[in-house]
Parts: sequence; structure tokens; C-alpha cells
Amino acid sequence: TMALIDNFISVLRRVLSRTFYPVLQQAIGIGSAFEGWTAREEEIVYQVLVPLTPPLGHVFHLEHDTDQQKAGRNFRVRVELECRCPREYQGMNMLCFQHHPDVIRRMTQQPNLLDTLCTGSYLDVKKIVRWFCTLVGASWRRLPQSRSWHLTLLPSKRSCNLRLTNSQESFQVKVLFGVRRHTSDIFISSRRRGAHTPSTIWPESYAVAETKFFRYMAWQVPQDSSHLKCLQLLARVLARKDFSIHSIKTIVMHLLHKVPVSQWHRRHFLLQLSDALEQLHLSLEEKHLEHFIVGNQRLPDEIRLPPDVQRAKPSNLFHSLAQDPAAHSQAMQAYLDL
Repeated sequence: TMALIDNFISVLRRVLSRTFYPVLQQAIGIGSAFEGWTAREEEIVYQVLVPLTPPLGHVFHLEHDTDQQKAGRNFRVRVELECRCPREYQGMNMLCFQHHPDVIRRMTQQPNLLDTLCTGSYLDVKKIVRWFCTLVGASWRRLPQSRSWHLTLLPSKRSCNLRLTNSQESFQVKVLFGVRRHTSDIFISSRRRGAHTPSTIWPESYAVAETKFFRYMAWQVPQDSSHLKCLQLLARVLARKDFSIHSIKTIVMHLLHKVPVSQWHRRHFLLQLSDALEQLHLSLEEKHLEHFIVGNQRLPDEIRLPPDVQRAKPSNLFHSLAQDPAAHSQAMQAYLDL
């Protein structure tokens, strides 16, 4: 899967090399399929995040969205044309994007990013998705995989969803886009948050950090550890009861972080299941489940957080249950019905 996406990125970078579209960086595998488990019993969905960096003559400014009505931490990406004039000759360089954009446009025959994938001065998720999907469709025949796989582009507004099929199997790839925060493992991403996420809003994403945590733990736990089987079983069972899969994953991450690694042997599988279910029950009763990444100052050094994320108050993943007594009663009943 990563070979396919890497081939796509390589081809598209060559196509875009003399343009002022975002620069596509190497894709990062995220989510359950790259962590070693899956909640789906049918077709596997691989999720990848493609980091975007500004093209020549452009700068990205990440602006925190302070609208309290929107859930979670959200950002906008303001695009600015970059001044390339020598300090003592401001406005005199005819090849300056900021002072002479018309000259650049005329010379290169290429529009700048503000003209193409922005709404106003802000990077637009839906425009980026349409642009990328169009490129993928036009470039598919250049890839060696096209000789043995059939590609279908699936409809989506905030990700580019691909289905690959051949005579024996099929799988999906969900391509998300993101901008890295500083040099950390935290991105703002195109992932939808809530029913109506405006196209210029980029929610903060912790998926890369979470996947790195699972890879780190794979080196720490015993070889016969069953933590992934425990998570997979819980996710499949509880998903049928309308529990959030991410809440189950969060509980298992908390347990992995605090339970001694020696207790994750396969022979302790039933105890692991019992611990996870007991923690879920307790969290539901208290209507409180802390986010695993936000505000966690005891993560392994390999996982890099921006200072504001590390120092933030951990968000409550069960906040909605605290606000809605009917939803809380329904969740408690679903747990008791297990």
C-alpha cells in the first residue's frame, strides 16, 4: 500500500515540479491498519496522511481558530506570498512573488496558490481534495500497479478515497492531507470533525503520534503480547454497540502506558480484556475519558509534541455524554447489554 502511494507521490511531484501548487511530501501511514489491528471484518481501509509544504514564493501561517462552538482544536492555513527582495531593495526585485505577482505569473505561465486552492487567503480542503483526485485519475496509467489493479475513485469531500481491486482481492486507501506543526508529530489535517466542517478549517490531528506510540510499544511488550488482539476484539464488539472506536483505542493506549509490559503476555489475555472493559465502565460512569496525546507529558521521547499541546489540559472524549443525559443513559445501557 505504501509503495503504491509513494509511487503516486513520486509521479505527481514530477508533474508539479514547475508549478506553484503545494509540495507533496512522503506519505505517512496512520490508523489501525498501520498499527497492526482493524475493527473491520470486511474490506481493509488503509489511511495515509500526505504532508503539504508551501511552494516556492509562498508561506503557510497556521492560525488557531478560537470559535468555541466547534469541537476540538482547529486551525486555518493562511497563505501569503513571500517577499524575495534583498533587504535594501524592497519592491525592486522583479522576481518577487509578493511585490510583482503579475510578472511571475506572466513569466511562468502558472497561477500562484492563492489563485487556485484557496478561498480568500486560506487553504481550502475541498479544493485540494478535488485537485489531488483529478491528478490521481490522470496519472494512474503511469504507475506499474495499473497493469494488475483496477482503480476506482470514491466520492468524498475531505479526503481522496481510492478502491483497488483485482481478480482476488480489494482494499481501500483513504488519503488525507496535513500541514505539520513545527517539527512535531502533530499535524492539522483535512479529516472531517463534526457534521459540518467548513472547508477552510483544518482540525488538529494526533494520528501520527498515536501510530508512533503503537510502534514504540511493539518494541517494549513481550513477543507474544496480545494487546493488539485485545484492542481488535474490543473494537469489533463495541463498534456494534455504537461505541466510538477511538474511545476504545484510547483506553487501551492508557493501559499500555501504565500497566507493566510484562503483564501483556498472551496468557493474560482475559485479564487485559477485563481491565479494558472495567476502565470503559468507570469512564462511562464518570462521563470522563482523557485524551491520550493532548496534555500527556510522559510520552516516549520519540513522540514529539508542540509545547502548547504538551501543556494543554487533556480534553474529555466523553464530554458529549456529560452534556446529554439521554446519550449517557443509552451508552450505559449499551455497556450493560454486552
